[in-house]
Amino acid sequence: MKKILLALLAAALPAFAADYPAPKEGAWVARDFRFHTGEVLPEVKLAYRTIGEPTGEPVLVLHGTAGSSASMLTPNWAGQLFGAGQPLDATKYYLIIPDAVGHGKSSKPSDGLRTKFPRYNYEDMVVGQYRLLTEHLGVKRLRLVIGNSMGGMEAWIWAQKYPAMMDAVVPMASLPTEVASRNWMLRRLITDSIRNDPEWMDGNYTKQPKSAQFASVFFGIATNGGDLAYARTAPTREKADALLDARLKAPFTADANDVLYQWDSSRDYNPSAGLEKITATLLAINAADDERNPPIVGALDREIKRVKNGRVLLIPASNETTGHGTTGNAKWYAKELDDLLKTAPRQP
Repeated sequence: MKKILLALLAAALPAFAADYPAPKEGAWVARDFRFHTGEVLPEVKLAYRTIGEPTGEPVLVLHGTAGSSASMLTPNWAGQLFGAGQPLDATKYYLIIPDAVGHGKSSKPSDGLRTKFPRYNYEDMVVGQYRLLTEHLGVKRLRLVIGNSMGGMEAWIWAQKYPAMMDAVVPMASLPTEVASRNWMLRRLITDSIRNDPEWMDGNYTKQPKSAQFASVFFGIATNGGDLAYARTAPTREKADALLDARLKAPFTADANDVLYQWDSSRDYNPSAGLEKITATLLAINAADDERNPPIVGALDREIKRVKNGRVLLIPASNETTGHGTTGNAKWYAKELDDLLKTAPRQP
């Protein structure tokens, strides 16, 4: 195991947004989609965005919980990776960013089935992504799979479920172990808050239960943002109240059943048993102040030893990092990602 420690902010690449080709939206219907529960839906819509031309080397980009392909197009991420000369230069790579099952414009409970929608998990999301790539887009090999948060967890699954499909894999803000401890307890507080809300009505509500927004804000503050960053942005009770009030009053357009399913879908995530199956070059990127995946417990250091070609990039905490959200800013690892793509051998 080789652990790379970044050299603080001074060594980070300058933060600047770059132009890249306009994303193209698409959707494909997977027929007779079988979920891990054994349930089958005759049709499951899988929405996605692509950037670049299909003649480029394919790269799969995976978003986080409650996000979508659009959430990976921020100036701090796409703006530092997809431009000319940048690590994922869209004139060289064919970037594929799916909306996971239950997210974005892909099939989800709010489309009409509500709680009759199959209780999907991360494995179902990965199967959907695989079917989209192989059956619809005609992709046989990937140069890279990269994902953040839930997308990072899916990347761990991808690397062992389809080990010969990719040359390199970069799971970020994630661990290859079951969701437990504070991370799971706070996720349960979201799902339990919704289920116990009288307005939820077993999923058959006529107006959105208020609990979905309140629990989501609670979870976000408790597990994201970074201690040092909050100390800077909310150093007094008055400023802390103002920040909290702003988040509680912000528009919340998510559907409560969708939110419940999205957070519940991590309930059986645990790719630890298959780590020896990974053959791609793997670079796990986590932040030292990640509230959901604290490095102090040693889980990643322990598990990475079982990955043949695996190493860890740990981003040190600073006044510029934002806890679990740190990996949403590519300046911390753009150089390392570029080096990986230049050196990772192509699998036979």
